Amino acid sequence: MTAARSAVSEEVVLDTALTLFAERGYHGTALSQIAEVLQIRTPSLYNHMRSKEDLLRAIVDRTTAAVLEDFERVTGEDDDWAGQLARATRVYAFRHATHRREALVVNRDTDCLGEPHRTQFQARRRRHEHAFRAIIACGVDAGVFHVDSPALASFAIREMCVSIARWFRDRGAMTADSVADEYSRYALQIVGSQTGHQ
Repeated sequence: MTAARSAVSEEVVLDTALTLFAERGYHGTALSQIAEVLQIRTPSLYNHMRSKEDLLRAIVDRTTAAVLEDFERVTGEDDDWAGQLARATRVYAFRHATHRREALVVNRDTDCLGEPHRTQFQARRRRHEHAFRAIIACGVDAGVFHVDSPALASFAIREMCVSIARWFRDRGAMTADSVADEYSRYALQIVGSQTGHQ
């Protein structure tokens, strides 16, 4: 018990909360359950956090920031729209395969946050969505993509990636890399890409 208590830190509490939120949902997880997993008393949690909502806020903050950073790292100012879409899809799919707990919690429980955090994080997610859609729209304008609705195509591609968190398993038949590669090819097919990017 002493060893378990000494190993508890803010990061350990957050990681434990993340696992339980992913398994049971934010509202389905009590602080007493987090404390039980950590083998500490519930009041001791307040040495590492202010509230259960603060744990959720930290998870959503880190995850939405990382998604946007992934996107901005692989997209640029060039006009290789097929390459940008393939890379943007690949990193989004890869993150959902390698950060399944975070994806499940963010996509299900962000609305549980109070204001102003809920609006701030929703705005960050919309920024990613709009930038993703803009790549497709630019590709259509350039004659590289052939799709009637860039908004619908963007939604289809992003939702396809989001679903990975629900079914992917580390010890499954495919690796996270192979799934991400395949999904980037699917994205180009969805938009009717004529470039042959892989």
